[in-house]
Amino acid sequence: MKLRLIMTAVVWLVTAADARAQTRANLLVDAAWLQKHIGDANLVLLHLGNRAGYDRQHIPGARFIAMGDLAAPEDAGSMDHGQRPHLELPPPAAARAKLESLGISDDSRIVVYYSTDWVSPTTRIAFTLDWIGLGARTSVLDGGMQEWQRRGGAVTAEPTAIKPGKLSAKPVKSPVVDYNFVRANLETPDIAIIDARDRRFYEGNDDSARPGRIPGAGSLPFTTLTDDALLFKAPQELEKLFQQAGYKPGDTIVAYCHIGQQATVVVLAARMLGYKVLLYDGSYTQWEALPELPVEKTAP
Repeated sequence: MKLRLIMTAVVWLVTAADARAQTRANLLVDAAWLQKHIGDANLVLLHLGNRAGYDRQHIPGARFIAMGDLAAPEDAGSMDHGQRPHLELPPPAAARAKLESLGISDDSRIVVYYSTDWVSPTTRIAFTLDWIGLGARTSVLDGGMQEWQRRGGAVTAEPTAIKPGKLSAKPVKSPVVDYNFVRANLETPDIAIIDARDRRFYEGNDDSARPGRIPGAGSLPFTTLTDDALLFKAPQELEKLFQQAGYKPGDTIVAYCHIGQQATVVVLAARMLGYKVLLYDGSYTQWEALPELPVEKTAP
């Protein structure tokens, strides 16, 4: 009986590892994969960086996309206390229209990449694509264009001819929570609040209006999830980092940063590990502006 239980546990661990590897493979592709599929008719490459850099060189066939292309206009709407997130998801119809203009259709296979060190803008775009219903068809290129070039991939200055796509109107996902949700779950045992900002902001060693962090949050700076080549770390290393930040098996992670951008690196890493994860989009910029919300700071 004991042997049978041990064997069952081993099989479960192997199955879980296989599922995790498959999840990572769906969310993250490498340069070798792109070399193999770059000629696919349904492949759409999205280049994150500045426009001048894109015009100078990009991966052949890539289309330029800016952060503002998939964000609500700065003057749109308002939130409680007049505190809107600085980076907010756009109206779904506007997002679909922009994506169609980039040649994206229901059957497109989308790969988003960073041109230099723009990891968090890239994961923010990938997050938005998942929200609009394209997550199963979207991946991030691990290491970005620099890794592509290190592996011998070609670049070009030639503009990409784009044929408009067609997207079906589908219900959006709900991966975003507001400050009311966070406030209500500050002490919920199976909610792990994770701060993706640099450690000095987490500790309150800066000159913001109310320096510090959301009470009870663990620290997981987004820059620690990739190595010096901006490649995502191995699953075992990522798991250790999440555990150090206070994550326990079965928890739902609520990630935040300054404005909801850096935290999407944490969201992507959590999804690669098969963790349940949500984004507090208003993040600390909104939280500190609301005086009724508590702030915690590391003692000197």
